[in-house]
Amino acid sequence: MAAVAVHSAVLGEGRPTLPYAEAGRSGGVPLVLVHGYLDSWWTFEPMLRRMPAGLHAYAPTQRGHGDADKPAEGYLPEDFAEDLVAFMDGVGIERAVLVGGSSGGVYARIVAGRRPDRVAGLVLLGVPATLADKPKADEFWEAVSELKDPVDPELAASFVDGLTATPLGRGFLQTLADETLKAPAHVWRETLRGLLETDLRATLSGILVPTLVVWGDKDPILTREDQQTILDTIPDSRLLVYEGVGHVAYWEDPDRVLRDLTEFMADRL
Repeated sequence: MAAVAVHSAVLGEGRPTLPYAEAGRSGGVPLVLVHGYLDSWWTFEPMLRRMPAGLHAYAPTQRGHGDADKPAEGYLPEDFAEDLVAFMDGVGIERAVLVGGSSGGVYARIVAGRRPDRVAGLVLLGVPATLADKPKADEFWEAVSELKDPVDPELAASFVDGLTATPLGRGFLQTLADETLKAPAHVWRETLRGLLETDLRATLSGILVPTLVVWGDKDPILTREDQQTILDTIPDSRLLVYEGVGHVAYWEDPDRVLRDLTEFMADRL
């Protein structure tokens, strides 16, 4: 198992300070792991613990989430994308493979489209093409649109439960739920509002870097058609379908994700 170290990145004036986890060999191929809605770097802990020596992974916790600074505003997808570039600047990463999990892939692909000079490749793990046609997203908005502090722990537990096709350890799920509760109510509301009100299909345009799309065929949120939209829009992209896997492949089968990621980089980069 690889050692995981946690540091802080100061992004500069007007931007938050972000904690980040780091694993792998210094000098290895840099990866930046981008978590999704309400997560923190902890969502990638199973991957970080298994990080091969040839890779050097950084997993920042985004503004408002986990132990990161929690400004009153700045929760549009473009805000998170700008923080991502500032994070790379802050820790000295010139160019990296961006690995986006769930909605974190939206922020990663915005950077890939706008700053291809900083992106060697893009990996999208259970990332929606759009949320406009996702009933579960609308249902969750009903639950959080009027949310007040303190956030109900039962709501947090329900958010992380049921995303995988196979059961996970209760201790890991509790850690994820506890991390979710570190986000105040305004972060729950405004981050989801930003994802729902942004034209996410438009964020797929202009991406010319090699792209790997991973989707579990038991995903309770995303469909094969949704993933096909990504393939049809990004020219140099390919899809891997994980049979029997749910929305979060990097929880269910982190070893396979790392193998496929390593092969993708060897073949395309």
